Amino acid sequence: MCQSLIEFLKDKNIVILGFGREGVSTYNYIRKYFPEKPLAIADKKEISIEDKNVTLLTGDGYMDKVFDYELVIKTPGVPIVNIEIPENVLITCQVDLFLQFAPCKKIGITGTKGKTTTSTLIYNLVSEAGCDAYLVGNIGVPVFDIIDECDGKVAVIEMSCHQLEFCRTSPDVAVFTNIYEEHLDHYDGYRGYINAKLNIVNHQTEENYLIYNADQDVDGLIDFSQYKSKKIAVSAEPKNDFQQNLTTLNSRLIGKHCHQDIFFAEAVARLFGADDDAVVRGVEKFTGIPHRMEPVGEFKGISFYNDSIATIPHAVECAVDALGNIDTLIFGGLDRGITYDDFITYLDECPINNIIGMPETGTKICKALLAMGTKKNVVPVETMQEAVEAAFKFTAKGKTCLLSPAAPSYNVYRNFEHKGNHYKEIVKEIGDN
Repeated sequence: MCQSLIEFLKDKNIVILGFGREGVSTYNYIRKYFPEKPLAIADKKEISIEDKNVTLLTGDGYMDKVFDYELVIKTPGVPIVNIEIPENVLITCQVDLFLQFAPCKKIGITGTKGKTTTSTLIYNLVSEAGCDAYLVGNIGVPVFDIIDECDGKVAVIEMSCHQLEFCRTSPDVAVFTNIYEEHLDHYDGYRGYINAKLNIVNHQTEENYLIYNADQDVDGLIDFSQYKSKKIAVSAEPKNDFQQNLTTLNSRLIGKHCHQDIFFAEAVARLFGADDDAVVRGVEKFTGIPHRMEPVGEFKGISFYNDSIATIPHAVECAVDALGNIDTLIFGGLDRGITYDDFITYLDECPINNIIGMPETGTKICKALLAMGTKKNVVPVETMQEAVEAAFKFTAKGKTCLLSPAAPSYNVYRNFEHKGNHYKEIVKEIGDN
């Protein structure tokens, strides 16, 4: 039982904003200790729940009465953009409340890319160092699911920008992997996105640690020197023979971006007493993560990889460099307004021969490439079926086809998992016939 959190919630007039996985978790936690407490739940979609003490705010006007409540516990995916928030209303989320009240050590990981791999590696390494640890947060396990049992333990928390947006507390150890343009439709431009991410370090003290990317030039965007915490800069380049050996231990951790994720995890694990053997065991136990440079298999002489998590151009470029031998790239998704000029130049100059673009961004970029007279085989398509069929047609035997969208998937799919799974299904269906 997290008594301090229960006391905080006891007399509050609460609305749960968003009733997805995290919203349901919040409702279940409150009901565990306050079975008859009046609550409100707000969500655009219809909600079916049998609870006479719940007021439902649903449909297109679901936000209209949200600020009638003094405490808004927000699900990360629900945007609050260009809305004036009354002074007597506190907006929070599970991660914010967990950071404030959970009686455990907290390791937080954020960044545009590398969060899940780094978080999983940190969990592996600190566990091998003898810590009783949990892996929670944006990775798919709501933090309230473990808050009653984490006393004296270690919580490794993957933190999205949406979870950090309203955080007023920072973790004991913060890992900031990188920052690139993304989610610009949710925030007031790139600066708003960066500011949300920086809540992972904004409230740290001199006793805390910030571990950050030594290789990315963030001049003019972030000044890490202004923060009170102790700082550890981590590069993708091995700094000794031991780190060089770490880069060769696991075939699912290839490419400099993955090597840096290993070194982020090592830096954290050392703070929790990990020796060399624990670090090695933790890296070796990493089994890979679906939709992240995930091998689909070899079909008709072609190797297929699924990298549907790659929602920005930089992630695509990292995957291409890491895997090598890429003859065909399938890409494209929701247009969120980020700039693709450099990516178009990259596609024109890189060794990939076949560029297969899906709506919306992929077809636009294909048009741009054709207009500039590229020598690449540019194939605009409308569906994943057409994309995979084209990949089988054009990819040379012994070469690789990579799905790596460089954009979110929401224009057609529920999420990147839905997109990646559909890709894998079609590859196997065509490949086995």
